[in-house]
Amino acid sequence: MSEQVKKPVKITETVLRDAHQSLLATRMTTEQMLPIIDKMDKVGYHSVECWGGATFDASLRFLKEDPWERLRKLRDGFKHTKLQMLFRGQNILGYRHYADDVVDYFVRKSVANGIDIIRIFDALNDLRNLETSVKATVRESGHAQVALSYTLGDAYTLEYWKDIAKRIEDMGANSICIKDMAGLLVPYAATELVTALKESTDLPIQLHTHYTSGVASMTYMKAVEAGCDVIDTAMSPLALGTSQPATEVMVETFKGTPYDTGLDQGILSEIAEYFRPIREEALESGLLNPKVLGVNIKTLLYQVPGGMLSNLVSQLKEAHAEDKYYEVLEEIPRVRKDFGEPPLVTPSSQIVGTQAVLNVLMGERYKMITKESKALLKGEYGQTVKPFNPEVQKKAIGDEEPITCRPADLIPNELESLEKEMAGYKQQDEDVLSYALFPQVATEFFKYREAQKTKIDAAKADTENKVYPV
Repeated sequence: MSEQVKKPVKITETVLRDAHQSLLATRMTTEQMLPIIDKMDKVGYHSVECWGGATFDASLRFLKEDPWERLRKLRDGFKHTKLQMLFRGQNILGYRHYADDVVDYFVRKSVANGIDIIRIFDALNDLRNLETSVKATVRESGHAQVALSYTLGDAYTLEYWKDIAKRIEDMGANSICIKDMAGLLVPYAATELVTALKESTDLPIQLHTHYTSGVASMTYMKAVEAGCDVIDTAMSPLALGTSQPATEVMVETFKGTPYDTGLDQGILSEIAEYFRPIREEALESGLLNPKVLGVNIKTLLYQVPGGMLSNLVSQLKEAHAEDKYYEVLEEIPRVRKDFGEPPLVTPSSQIVGTQAVLNVLMGERYKMITKESKALLKGEYGQTVKPFNPEVQKKAIGDEEPITCRPADLIPNELESLEKEMAGYKQQDEDVLSYALFPQVATEFFKYREAQKTKIDAAKADTENKVYPV
């Protein structure tokens, strides 16, 4: 690229969502976020990712906060910056597929309460599971970004990624994100992938990765040189390890080049200073485990995400079988192949990992099959890139008829009955959505809210971006 042609790379800041989800078990409170918002709003970020993912569940379950209230307060503070959320397609922010009417309503309320960009992904890259949420986002005048769950394997050729990108464009999405949840994308592969996607689609390309395997900053550099439009970064106190590359480092890297972000390091350093005590406090309390800050090269060797590795260790510890660690690591790719080679991301990573542990502990493969494995092999999560191993599928579901349609086609509308179930607790329209995703956790929260005598003005809840007393 000649020196004259400027193509500034844009930055999505993850410190208010993925960074603290990855490092601090999603425990940052709204009160910790609010004082720095005014300063963050002056940076000129492409967007700030601040909602969705695990923040919704954690707010209700651990922080006793209403996630919708958090969103309204953030919207009120960010006057000039687009707000972004992560959305699991037909799973919304929960762990099962929901009816189309729930998905549709959740998108509508997310946009009405202040979300501009919805990043939508499916664990299996089954685009049928994204149709409802993409259509709803576009209809509500939100920005629908479809995320590809990046993974490695025979099926995942450049042709596969080019084809899926073209289909995403045809769906009506506004942009594409390469979602590298396990930190598997290495620098030169990023050059190839971004170049290929740019050839097959006119949509902007964003890249999201984690520092787990130690290559993420170099991967960003090669991706940007290949034409990547936006990268996800986190303020340095909550960067690296299982989080994202540091915002200030990437801004400095591209300074004086055609990709110069134009962001002010002075403002960024003031924001970093704000988050530093939050990091120190988390280290002292044990909330931030120094282990997650290192480089875990096993991620690349075994293609297993960092979070999945730690789950594996704790499962083996419980079974007093830590000596079986390497056997399980070798069994994971075999199970993944039997299961149609899905990307390893929530919930497929947990399903494959747990089944691999069982196979090793039982001394016989598929002697015991989890109910989640059965659901996956039956087609309840959608279609995998490769077919299932027919013998393993038969062993799991017997003579049951596998599901070949879009799984949500079999789920009748749910909103009306959910409204009836939780009517006694309702203070705002959005409460039915909190209940739909996490019935028990939401009910506990509603009881807590009543005990605190907290009232929400339901008439104004999603029509005006007001700050309400908590």
